[in-house]
Amino acid sequence: MISIQEFYPTYSEEMISKLEELQNLIWTVAKEQKKTISESSKWGQLSLVSEAGTPIRIAKFSDTEIALFVHCQTTLIETWKNLFPDRLSFSGNRAVIVSIDSPLPTSELQVCIDMALNYHARNKRL
Repeated sequence: MISIQEFYPTYSEEMISKLEELQNLIWTVAKEQKKTISESSKWGQLSLVSEAGTPIRIAKFSDTEIALFVHCQTTLIETWKNLFPDRLSFSGNRAVIVSIDSPLPTSELQVCIDMALNYHARNKRL
């Protein structure tokens, strides 16, 4: 697992802590699904992807927010907006936004992560 602190050395301790929490949640969901994921850098952001999924990128969104980004040409954000209209915050068709001062919306994010890790596999079945 890539170290958030080393990947984003200029981020605040609070932001690093929240990103580590999100990174661990992604790994936990992948492990529960028995998915192998790999981490790399994509557009200067930490990217996590499974063989059957679309990349999930995590990074700073603002001075007080982090984001879980997915490819803007997927239908994921639209789907998540319909599933969680009042429980998650979004940026257009590319990101879920989380305040570093609030608890992670874990149950909602687990659904989102699951869908992203299986995005291509699900689309092939449709």
